[in-house]
Amino acid sequence: MKFFLDTADINDIKEAASWGAIQGVTTNPSLYARTGGKLADFHDHIKKICEIVDGPVSAETVAENRDDMVADGLELSKIAPNVVVKIPTTVEGLAATHTLSAKGVNVNMTLCFTVPQAILAARAGARYISPFIGRYDDISEDGIEHLSEIVQAINNYDFGHPVEIIAASIRSANHVTQAALMGVDIATVPFPVLEKMVNHPLTTNGLDRFMADWEKVKNA
Repeated sequence: MKFFLDTADINDIKEAASWGAIQGVTTNPSLYARTGGKLADFHDHIKKICEIVDGPVSAETVAENRDDMVADGLELSKIAPNVVVKIPTTVEGLAATHTLSAKGVNVNMTLCFTVPQAILAARAGARYISPFIGRYDDISEDGIEHLSEIVQAINNYDFGHPVEIIAASIRSANHVTQAALMGVDIATVPFPVLEKMVNHPLTTNGLDRFMADWEKVKNA
């Protein structure tokens, strides 16, 4: 499984990259706004992220119709070779994805919730498909079960181009565990979840015991 960091925070990206923990980034203007950024600077910010991360950097379009999505996607794709255009799974989004993929632009279809949506996204030419887990959990449905169905369905077919599933809207390390067990290609996680994935009480306790034993040896 590969890990993409879901953020626009440059410091978090640099820190996670220093661990060798991430192979990409997913972001959008809303996440950038939380860092104090403005939409007018979004493309410049994406360029900074691409200079830190060698892998795919998914940048979401804010356009609402297919023509504007295509125009925005083409502009985003010019920022760096590793930019992936993130587009919502809608009728307009499918049409835009079909056009962009034909032009050689990699697309990540986001806000995907069902098997039919995922198959349509793949048929449209999406390089990545992002089923949301946490949003289902928010309405008391099993997001992991829906993710499992999508993974199975996509793996049933050859779409004529590479298609990777990104487990998105991840809220916990357990989400990552379940996604990994079913063979999901990528998990996109917020930085706090990435930190929790590293830490475990038994690791901390084991380290404390080791250091205590080491002190005894040194002082013997």
